[in-house]
Amino acid sequence: MNKSRLTNLIALLIVIGGYFSPWYPKQIFTLGIFALSGALTNWIAVHMLFEKVPLLYGSGVIPAHFQEIKEWIKDLIMVQFFTEDNLEKYITQGQESIMEQIDIDSTLDSLNYDEAFDMIKQEILASKLGGMLAMFGGEGFLENYRPTFIGRIKEYLRNELTKPGFLSSLIGNSGVNIPRMIQEKVGEIVEQRLEELTPAMIKEIVQEMIQKHLGWLVVWGGVFGGLIGLVMSLVPGLQALV
Repeated sequence: MNKSRLTNLIALLIVIGGYFSPWYPKQIFTLGIFALSGALTNWIAVHMLFEKVPLLYGSGVIPAHFQEIKEWIKDLIMVQFFTEDNLEKYITQGQESIMEQIDIDSTLDSLNYDEAFDMIKQEILASKLGGMLAMFGGEGFLENYRPTFIGRIKEYLRNELTKPGFLSSLIGNSGVNIPRMIQEKVGEIVEQRLEELTPAMIKEIVQEMIQKHLGWLVVWGGVFGGLIGLVMSLVPGLQALV
């Protein structure tokens, strides 16, 4: 049983107890009535946020304004988290950690170095130098250097990719506004997801976030209502009003 129902039940039991109690029946009954009215009124108010109640104008606020709520959710995500400044800071400050997460060795091993060597070899053989190399074995002479070439190229690429500031240099020289590009992509994803939301889903999301805390409104409504009723039943000048 949630807090709202438990509070209303306790208040109702106090009312019944005051009706049958041989001791201070009026005070107990008044305390219970005020507690029940305070708790019940707040419970109805909370209920009206999420559900449409016939003849009660303004009820069902959350489902009725789900379009505005969707826009608010999008603005909250984009303005508070995925601004260009925040993305730029993340890219700048987190570039080293990003590079650490990349398996550079596996990436380098996946490249086709033989194709690169063959291309360079053919260029050399087609040049004037190719005629001179023919005296030393031509293509066979160059083939002796294939393992050395591949090893040197891997070493060079590894050194360049692991240099501090490589990622920021790449971003700075790309000619593309990376933060804005990421922001636009995130915005598209968020908007696409929000378009899939229905009023019922919006209600469930908001209700899940705040229902737990709104339950305390009912609890404190019952507590303060009961205290007011108790005071009115005890103060001589106010007893005539209850």
